[in-house]
Amino acid sequence: MTAETAAMLPALVVVLAAALWAIQAVAVQLECVDAARVAARAAARGEPLDEVRTLVRVATGHEAQVNVSRNSEQTRIEISVEVRPPWGPALPAVQVTASATAATEP
Repeated sequence: MTAETAAMLPALVVVLAAALWAIQAVAVQLECVDAARVAARAAARGEPLDEVRTLVRVATGHEAQVNVSRNSEQTRIEISVEVRPPWGPALPAVQVTASATAATEP
């Protein structure tokens, strides 16, 4: 019993680490979706784009890439964040994206 546990423990740790990383990526995805919705409404109201970008970065808590496109009919926000596990900064990042569209107010 002890030998089997010792052999399986490293695999269990790797699976647990991957699961925690996935949960972190999903949490960041939800933050990005919420931030995109708030930013799209703010940009559609006519707020300055620098303030909209700052609003997104504060809401996500990460170095988010924010693309804003606004015309007379629609305002679209696209947010992209790279998520790395805190225990392995050398591991490749997972790209998380979110977007939202709102009708531009006159």
